[in-house]
Parts: sequence; C-alpha cells; structure tokens
Amino acid sequence: MAPADLFGASDLARLPVTTKDQLLALQRAHPPFGGFLAADARDIRRIFVSPGPIYEPELSSDVTGRGFAQVFSQAGIGPGDRVLNTWSYHLVPAGLLLDRGIASTGATTIPCGPGGAEQQAQLILELGITCICASTSFFITLIETLERMGCQLPRDWRVRSAMLGGEMGNWMQKRRDLEQRYAINTFSAYATGDFGLIGYEQDGLEGYRIHHERLVQVCDPGSGEPLPVGSTGEIVVTTLESGWPLVRFGTGDVAQALSQTEDGLVDRIGLLQGRVGQGVKVREVFVYPRNIEDLLSRVPEINRAQLVVETLGRRETMTLRAELNPKGTPAIVEAHLMDAFKQVTRLKLDNIEWLVVGQLADGDPTLVDRKQAKA
Repeated sequence: MAPADLFGASDLARLPVTTKDQLLALQRAHPPFGGFLAADARDIRRIFVSPGPIYEPELSSDVTGRGFAQVFSQAGIGPGDRVLNTWSYHLVPAGLLLDRGIASTGATTIPCGPGGAEQQAQLILELGITCICASTSFFITLIETLERMGCQLPRDWRVRSAMLGGEMGNWMQKRRDLEQRYAINTFSAYATGDFGLIGYEQDGLEGYRIHHERLVQVCDPGSGEPLPVGSTGEIVVTTLESGWPLVRFGTGDVAQALSQTEDGLVDRIGLLQGRVGQGVKVREVFVYPRNIEDLLSRVPEINRAQLVVETLGRRETMTLRAELNPKGTPAIVEAHLMDAFKQVTRLKLDNIEWLVVGQLADGDPTLVDRKQAKA
C-alpha cells in the first residue's frame, strides 16, 4: 500500500500494527533508527535510550517536550512556579521532556532526577517549590521524609500541585486522599518514550484527552482491528510529526476507549488496564488484572480477590475467589459484587467462591487462565 492509497483516518486500519519488538529488530538490522528517521542527522539534539535498547531521536525543533507543554499549561503551571522534577535525566526521555515542557510555560525547573529524598525534601522547603513531578510512590516518600524532619504539612511548604506517575491498584483514590490531606491538586498524563505525550487530564473528565498531534485507535490485540467506544484493547498511535513519524505503532498498553471523533479516532481513553499479554479473553472480551483491582476499590468488604477463567463444556466461565473481611456478610455483599463486576468488565460473573482472610497470598495472581488446561 502506498501513501496515495490513504484518504483519511479511517484508512489507517488497513495498515498493519508495528510492535515494539519489530521496531527493535529494524533498529538492529538498520542502526540506529531502523529507517524511521525523517530528518537530517545534524538536526538531532539528543538520542534517548529506552529499554531494549530502543533509540529515539529528539530534534532541535522540539520546543514543547514532545507535547508536555500541554500538560503543564493545562494544570496552570507558569511564571512564578518552581517545579521539582524527580524523573530521570539519564538515557531515558522522561526527565528532559518534562523539563522542556515546564520551561515552555515560563516556570522554573529544579532538575533533580530520582533518589536522595532527604536532599530533595530540603530543596522543597528552602527553594519554595510549588509543584513536584514524581512517581506516586516517590512523592509519598518525600512527604514522609518532610514529616520525619518535623514539618507540619501543608502549613510548612508552598507546594500546591503535583504531577504524579500512574500506578496499578486504586490509584485515583490514593490521589484524592493526598489532595485532601495536603491541600494540593494532582494531575497526570499518558506518555511513552516513542511518542512523548499521548494524552493529558482535563478537569472534570475521566481518563486522558488525546493530544491533537496524535492519531489514536484502541485495537484488538490480536487482529489490530479498531474497537468501538467502551471496548478495551491495545493503544495504537500514529504521529506524522516532523523527523520521527510512526504509523500504527502498538504501544503495548491496554486501555478503554471512552469517546471518539467523527472520523472514528479515539479522543479520550481511560486509565491503563495493563499490558498486552496480561489479559485473558473471555466471551470475546478481554479481562485484565486492573479490572480486579478496580473491583476491590468498589467493594470494600473484600480484602483480596482472584478471578479464575475456565472452560466448562463449550462455555467459558468465571469464578471470583474472594476474601471477605470480618465485617462483611456474603448474602449482603454478593449482589453488589456481581453488579460491580459487570460494570468493570461488561461481563456477567458466573460464580463466587468465598475465602477466609489469608487464603490468598501476597504473590498470588489476580487473574488465572485455566481455559487451555480444560479445553
């Protein structure tokens, strides 16, 4: 197929999805960029090295940090702000792309990278930091460090916002708790080393709004076919930006399409559900470990749970093995649990196996596929 055969966004589905493994193989065969570079080598400002290793060029023409300016301006960061950036500046793109996005707003950056919580806690106080960029876990480490130093938060700092990295589990509730306790606003983004920013948060809207320079589809991980709104699949991105265009590139990340544009492209996605390969297909719908984590956040009477998928005759069945805390009563919790399961998976749960607390260990998987064993 030639470029002249493509007339619109809907034609993208006629092209195959390129995977990270394929990009890695092409870069090994045709180093260093695998034939994807569409710029003069003299225009490359930096070369980032992501796990693989995969090489990603940053061009001198980039003034937004591959779109991260949108994230910070959307969050109200600007002149007068002092932003502590704890993301790595070593090899990977995260620290430097955020740095450039912060600078584009007129704010001041303190480029720390990860680690050294005691020193960074001191900087927060002495430099009057107003925004912190960090993984959620390291942000909490900084808070705990400050409190051990005797700080009374939020009284003793000037921090009013934090850009936090996403994590599995009930992450949104963790953010709300941090906001309420420390009088801050939190914000986040969805980005990869290949593209930079893909989506950003908007006040009052669930999930991530897609950046206007990214063409996004949520596709069936097997066939690559685009899926309708409400479906969960692999995030496939196309960007025609100068210098490093990627067409129908599979990120390997899995999320739900929340809304689409008139031409069928996704313009908002939900939180990441996991990675391709972690899901189990049940009655033509993929279920992911995050679905079970979301379920636990909706049904607080359950401490832990494990979903077991099996084949019974010709039918795929799902049994939820759930630890009920001492305050819960099976008869009362069951109806709520069945309804919540349908909300997070769009599937009907077949059975519930009630367990006593402690039957599921910390390392036990939340999702078990036994279809092949009984097929």
